[in-house]
Amino acid sequence: MFSLKLKQLRRTRCATRALLAGLLAFATFAQAQDQPGSEQKVLRVCQDPKNLPMSDQQEHGFENRIAALFAQKLGWKLEHTWYPQRMGFIRNTLKAKIPDTDIFKCDVVTGVSTDFDLGLATKPYLFSTYALAYVKGKGLDEIKTPEDLLKLKRSTRDKLKIGIFARSPASDWLLKNGLIGQMVSFQPQTGDPEQYPGQLIDRELASGKIDVAIAWGPIVGYFADHTSGAAITVVPFQPEADGIRYGFGIAMGVRYGEKALRDQLNALIESSQSEIAAILKEYAVPTVRSPIVASKR
Repeated sequence: MFSLKLKQLRRTRCATRALLAGLLAFATFAQAQDQPGSEQKVLRVCQDPKNLPMSDQQEHGFENRIAALFAQKLGWKLEHTWYPQRMGFIRNTLKAKIPDTDIFKCDVVTGVSTDFDLGLATKPYLFSTYALAYVKGKGLDEIKTPEDLLKLKRSTRDKLKIGIFARSPASDWLLKNGLIGQMVSFQPQTGDPEQYPGQLIDRELASGKIDVAIAWGPIVGYFADHTSGAAITVVPFQPEADGIRYGFGIAMGVRYGEKALRDQLNALIESSQSEIAAILKEYAVPTVRSPIVASKR
């Protein structure tokens, strides 16, 4: 019994030390920026100008809000580099310099996967999962879980048009359950900067062009909540089921070598959990619990 308590005490002390170290790094770095002659007093973020609910150029997205929160806590000015989050995004933002200067266009990408390999990733600030959506009152109201769709009468199920983005867990789910014939596939990156992922919900689903939509949870939750003229039900997937992963953590990314900035962001994420949760709730983001994934070192 004594040995067990000793081990628990050691684990608690290690966790406390890690938290204090992160907070100390945050405080020390922030204090350094306030010293006369300090060069870095700007939080430069790389964001997509038309990618709600994550970000847009009017700063209406939750990534915009979280970046503003961090800048406020630091006492820094917030600046943006806008670029569509498609192929070439990192090359043209995080790794690009302002012409005729040695200053990078931005220093922080506010939404990357935890296995981000083009730089250093922070710890995740949100965990979400894929979700299914349908318009209420059209014969699908009995669907409370994704499995309920599979239990529909064959005559009903075979008529469904299910909209998804290609090469995603949604397509894996359809394939696994013999629903490829019902799939209506959309490209997640069309090259048209005026298009946005939420069109799957507020246009295709709401208009009746498709009967069911399956996409990344933050997109489904936000546009279901903001689509006028149609009451939409959101049904999240479990983070992992039947060998398919639907849940993912979202982190921030910085350039290789920027460990001090990465650690500072980690401390901000740790100390801002309640504020981040409140922001995500405003955007109807379906969140799930998941263990913290270690960031790249």
